[in-house]
Order: sequence, then structure tokens, then C-alpha cells
Amino acid sequence: MKDTPIDYSIVQEVIESFQLPDFGKATIREVVGMANQIEKRSGKRFIRMEMGVPGLPAAHIGVEAEINALKNGVASIYPPLDGIPQVKEEASRFVKAFINAEVPAYCCTPVSGSMQGTMASFITCSQRDKKRNSILFIDPGFPVQKQQLIMLGCPYESFDVYNHRGEALREALESYLQKGNISTILYSNPNNPAWICLQESELKIIGELATQYDVVVLEDLAYFAMDFRKDLGQPFSAPFQASVASYTENYILLISGSKAFSYAGQRIGFTAISETLFNRSFPDLESQYGTGGFGNVFVNRVLYSLSSGTCHSAQYALAAILKAANEGIFHFLDDVQEYGKRAQKVKPYFTQNGFKLVYDNDLGDELADGFYFTVVYPGMTGGELMRELLFYGISAISLETTGSKQQGLRVCTSFLKADQYEEMKERLERFHADHPFA
Repeated sequence: MKDTPIDYSIVQEVIESFQLPDFGKATIREVVGMANQIEKRSGKRFIRMEMGVPGLPAAHIGVEAEINALKNGVASIYPPLDGIPQVKEEASRFVKAFINAEVPAYCCTPVSGSMQGTMASFITCSQRDKKRNSILFIDPGFPVQKQQLIMLGCPYESFDVYNHRGEALREALESYLQKGNISTILYSNPNNPAWICLQESELKIIGELATQYDVVVLEDLAYFAMDFRKDLGQPFSAPFQASVASYTENYILLISGSKAFSYAGQRIGFTAISETLFNRSFPDLESQYGTGGFGNVFVNRVLYSLSSGTCHSAQYALAAILKAANEGIFHFLDDVQEYGKRAQKVKPYFTQNGFKLVYDNDLGDELADGFYFTVVYPGMTGGELMRELLFYGISAISLETTGSKQQGLRVCTSFLKADQYEEMKERLERFHADHPFA
């Protein structure tokens, strides 16, 4: 037995009860389950850094708008399948205000969180050309998106962008696109889990190749404008959220209400499909659905079949939030900068105790402090480190589950509390003392 901050025998018993053949591939929910059980049995609180759940109050403007909508009776009425007019119009304005891209209101559709938007996009994109049905991930990324493809029986490929930044990204992408089986490219920006941000030069490469090879880019903007190195929160003025929309017409933007607006519980977001793609017709879609228009299939066939629309009252909330942001009344980044402050506070606790940052720069620029960062401890794999930190009351997930080829962990700041900082510092110091390295 070892003397660790959390009773060694309890942690060992819980880990063994999960019967994981490869601990490094433990899912987020499995890590959550282990941490919950250990907390309950030991009576000691964990430093929870495994799950990317928003930890801030919901945008008040949205809450009030949704309450009013419910009082006005929308709960008894089916929502319009393509969204209420207000949310479509404000979504279009939002894309213009903060990305500087022109997407008409009819091409913007509310969805039950970006997860549903991603699912609908996967289905429509992979079926538009039966010969090209594979999805290409620029990893690391959100593990559940691959789980969606497993559910659909849709093939996918991926590569770790770690060694393919800048112009090297072109060669990596073309090595896959030249095979002719790729329908779609997906990445997140800012990135979950690495918090890297693809730069304009890299987005230009992606856009050029998307046009050349006629693939659709799914740009996951779950952490919209949360690159805190720049002030991206001023509507209709530069700098804007960097986007592939500046470089191709083959794109779908996935914009979530969960993180930037802290409105996760109502499962609301929207997709913005380029007007060119929305109006394109594909023979393979027509043969399957009786209509070939991409946007029509996306909304009236796929989304209709998935959920018959998006929560009616939550659409009013999102419309109010977007309107306030577009008019400069609601400065949504003011609140979520708290995540950056937390990372700035605790990141040194790791680096001063032997840990190294894994993904640590954007084309030479130091990464922003934000929702996530990635760490490795010399001499340990990601799985070994994840397991060992459980004995010290710290939970995180292995980079292996995100498609990364690097060893280490994804650390999330969303659940951190101010009264845990000192305890976290002490636990990491204890870990370092117990695990010396040459």
C-alpha cells in the first residue's frame, strides 16, 4: 500500500471494478464514474478536470426570454422545423458580426446543440456522393463525434495535427483527399482538447483544398471566439473569429450555445451552411430522399427525422442572446474569460511540478489560457498518468481518446473552484515528490 492523498485501497478497488483492458482509452464518462465512486467512498473531494462542462451561470438574457416564451404558450406548439424567424435572422447577423461572413437567414438553422448539428451534417455530407462517404478528422478532437460515426456505420480517417502545422498541413490533407473517398473535413477551433487555434494561413489551406477536392468543411466553433489573445467580442469590427468561411463556399459552421453563452442545459445551437452549398443539388441525395437540394435534405429530411425541430422556448432564448450580442449589449466574452483566468492560475502548478505542456504553441505563438490545456509527465504514458493522478484526487482524460498521437492528458478548467487552488497545488507537489525523474 502507498501513502497517497486519497486512500490507496479505495482507488485501487474502484479502478479494478471498471475492468478496463486499456486504461488509456477510458472514456470521459468512465473517468467521471470512477471519480464519483472514489469521492463517495473516501469522503474526499476531487479536483475535477475531466469533463468539459460549462461552469458559469447561464446568460441571463436568454433565461428571461425563454421564461417569457413559455409564459406565452410556446411549450404547447411544435416549433418551425427550420427555426423561428427571429433566431434565423439573428444567427445570420451573428455570423456577419463576429466572423464577417455572409450567410443568409434561410441557411441558418437552430439545432439541439452542436452534437445534433454534427450528426445531421455527417448524415447529409456522407450521403451526397456515395463514392465519397468517409469523414476526415484533423485531430485531436472531441471523442463523441467519432462515436456518432460508429453509430451511423460511417467510415472515418484522422491524423494528429501536432506535426502538421502551417504549410505542412497541406501535404497531410492532400495525402488523404487524393484518395477520393473523403466527403468531409472536421476540426474544432479553438481546439478541444489542445486549445490550439488554426491560423488564417492554415484555414486558407483547408479552404483551398476543400474547393479543389469538393469536400465539405465542418467547422466546430463550440468555443466561439474564446481565443483570449485577441478581442474577438466586438460586433461588426475586426478582429473576427477566424473561419474557413473566408476561403471556400463548401462549409458548415457549427455554433453552440453551451460554452460561449453558458446555455448548455437547454441543448441549443445553430448551423450556418454556406448559401452555395445549401442550394446545391446532388443526384445521390435525390435518389435517396426524392429531393437533391443539400439544405432541403439537411432540414426537411434529416433534422425532421432526428427530432422534428429544436426546443421551441430555447430558440427564443438563443434569439435574444444573439440579438444582444449583435447589438453590443451583451458582451459574452466578458463572462467566459473566467476560464482563461483559471488556466492562468493553475497551469503553473503543473509546470512547476515536473509537468510539460504538450500542445504549446500556434505557429510559434504561445497558446491562450482557456477552457483546456494539455500536459505530460516525463516517463509516463497518458494512461499511466491519468491512473496515477486518481490516487491524488485529480481526474483528467488521456489524449489517446481524442485522436492525439501524443502522450499526456487533457485538463479542463470549467469545474475548478477558487477554494480548490491551494489543495490542487499541494496535491501536485505531493505527486511530484512521489514521482521523481532523472
